[in-house]
Amino acid sequence: MSKIQFLTPAGVTHVLEAAPGSSVMEIAIQNGMPGMVAECGGAGACATCHVYIDPAQTDLVGPAEDLEDDMLDGTTAARKANSRLACQIEIHDGLDGLRVEIAPEQ
Repeated sequence: MSKIQFLTPAGVTHVLEAAPGSSVMEIAIQNGMPGMVAECGGAGACATCHVYIDPAQTDLVGPAEDLEDDMLDGTTAARKANSRLACQIEIHDGLDGLRVEIAPEQ
């Protein structure tokens, strides 16, 4: 199990356990994380699971692939260098301690 730290738009931090193979978005939705909308359910088609990865940890999750990169161009909240779609980040043991901030608008 990995522990993922979420910072909500209201500034509240939650630490959740995540099983390998699930996505960061799935963990947030399963635990009722405030601010996570995820309208498309993880298909990478809506950009409503926009998060900011802790800049010191972006190498852990790697870069966005082409489809995700295109979707990030249309996010409601400002796109940053550390923007990702939570549905496209698969949990693995190397992500233990990952810190993500849920974008203020979805």
